[in-house]
Amino acid sequence: MAETPEHRRSSSGEVSVTIEQGTGAGSGRKSAEMENAEVSGGVGVRAPNGGGSSAGNSESSGFSFSKANALPVEISPTNEKPEPMSFPVKLERSKTANILSKEAAKIFDDKTSVHQKLKLLNRIATVKDDGTVEFDVPGDVEPQSFGVGSTAGCTDVAEEPLDATDLQGIPPMQIVMLIVGTRGDVQPFVAIGKRLQDYGHRVRLASHSNFKEFVLTAGLEFYPLGGDPKVLAGYMVKNKGFLPSGPSDIPIQRNQMKEIIYSLLPACTERDVDSGIPFNADAIIANPPAYGHTHVAEALKIPLHIFFTMPWTPTSEFPHPLSRVKQQTGYRLSYQIVDSLIWLGIRDMINDVRKKKLKLRPVTYLSGSQGSESDIPHGYIWSPHLVPKPKDWGHKVDVVGFCFLDLASNYEPPEPLVKWLEAGDKPIYIGFGSLPVQEPEKMTQIIVEALEKTGQRGIINKGWGGLGNLAEPKEFIYLLDNCPHDWLFLQCKAVVHHGGAGTTAAGLKAACPTAIVPFFGDQPFWGERVHARGVGPAPIAVDEFSLPKLVDAINFMLDPKVKERAIELAKDMENEDGVTGAVKAFFKHLPRKKTESEPEPASSSFFSISRCFGCS
Repeated sequence: MAETPEHRRSSSGEVSVTIEQGTGAGSGRKSAEMENAEVSGGVGVRAPNGGGSSAGNSESSGFSFSKANALPVEISPTNEKPEPMSFPVKLERSKTANILSKEAAKIFDDKTSVHQKLKLLNRIATVKDDGTVEFDVPGDVEPQSFGVGSTAGCTDVAEEPLDATDLQGIPPMQIVMLIVGTRGDVQPFVAIGKRLQDYGHRVRLASHSNFKEFVLTAGLEFYPLGGDPKVLAGYMVKNKGFLPSGPSDIPIQRNQMKEIIYSLLPACTERDVDSGIPFNADAIIANPPAYGHTHVAEALKIPLHIFFTMPWTPTSEFPHPLSRVKQQTGYRLSYQIVDSLIWLGIRDMINDVRKKKLKLRPVTYLSGSQGSESDIPHGYIWSPHLVPKPKDWGHKVDVVGFCFLDLASNYEPPEPLVKWLEAGDKPIYIGFGSLPVQEPEKMTQIIVEALEKTGQRGIINKGWGGLGNLAEPKEFIYLLDNCPHDWLFLQCKAVVHHGGAGTTAAGLKAACPTAIVPFFGDQPFWGERVHARGVGPAPIAVDEFSLPKLVDAINFMLDPKVKERAIELAKDMENEDGVTGAVKAFFKHLPRKKTESEPEPASSSFFSISRCFGCS
């Protein structure tokens, strides 16, 4: 059956930004596709219509899939008279071949009105049938011409790190962690929380309810956030980003996001669900997919620190992981475009919770300067030996190292697994964790045949995707339900997985050559980083997963030179302690106590989109 425009998707679910010299992109059905973290919420991107609708009417929200419309149209509830659009919804092609750089710069200028910014964004962005976003700017301009590429004021400042004595001398605090995502997103924060607890602080980790046992077993307090990671992950794999494949998906996803956003304030202020012990957060640690974290911190007047496993701070060194930019000129701008597309999808829910629950003024679309550095400190959870800190990230941005949680020391492997491992050469691990696989039988067959062709033994992790349904048992294959990566990967010669940051870190720490099959989000980014470091083949998009490509990937990893590079990187990572680095970064950036004579700083009447998401 022919593919209709409604079902065409970019294979990787990314926002593709193309900077062209000469004529721009052609017309086509326009959509906006974006995704977040390993699971994050893909949300509906909707064109503003003046007043907008409230989050309470998410079921009434809808999309127009007509080729005439670029961004899906926001539908008002049926009992309200729709307000006239403040500007045409249809994204008309610019009459000129290129948008002048000064016009692009206006999008990020405080002096430009919201109405004008919206019109400019619509003129620049052309979203194609395949889900990629193209915008036309002169190909010979410097990044600074956009008002977002300058590194002025962003030079790193040498600061003495806090030593162990400093950490122990900090008065006890009540710290809440607001973490949205899969287990791979949650696990690094469990490790950080345990270390904070070691220094005498009370730590509550707030996440999805299915992680309660995991968090409590680690010794931390738990509070349930809204949202089901299985529903979120299924949506992201199915839709490859923001846009649903049909109107029926819209209320499901928006209700997921609404549940998350509305659960953040109680997570900071409510009593423990089980013990009834009071809790009032003194500080917040969060990852960006929590979305409402900056607003809750603003309402409670407590410090916020963002930690994440993928780049979220604008830089000129590489594009936003959820975008595709062909020229370095547009790298920094890609962060602002992705940021703006997210805001289009959730602005009504954010403002609803600001007004009804947080008692704050609503914030407007694209208000404030997105090009300026945020006041919110950021810590990135990856090894600087894999991705060094960009030179244009300021002193409030730290690359702390991978944060590992020791699970191997308490793990007792099942006897059949131990005997199978002892019976032959080290195997190749193949698994995709908590991500649902569209065609598990077909993928299983490809994996089995690739192992046969390359003469390798393999461990298949069945995961949520349902891999490993074999017609008959194979001696060279072991089917696994669940096992700590920090134990398992040491038993393997190479690994093939989806490219989640945590799984990637575990494989590299175990000196395993790594082949990444990205599904969405930041996974292509990690696939590219691994390949650039020479410790794995080029990533294979899940939609392009095939027997020849998997065979080639396995043969690449079996090259002794690749193993040597993997061992070298693992040795570099041995001396890193990302958990301690994260804890030190958190306390390093805590605001100092103000004296009585110091006046409170005046709050700005503008609230930038970047700050809405904890972006610099």
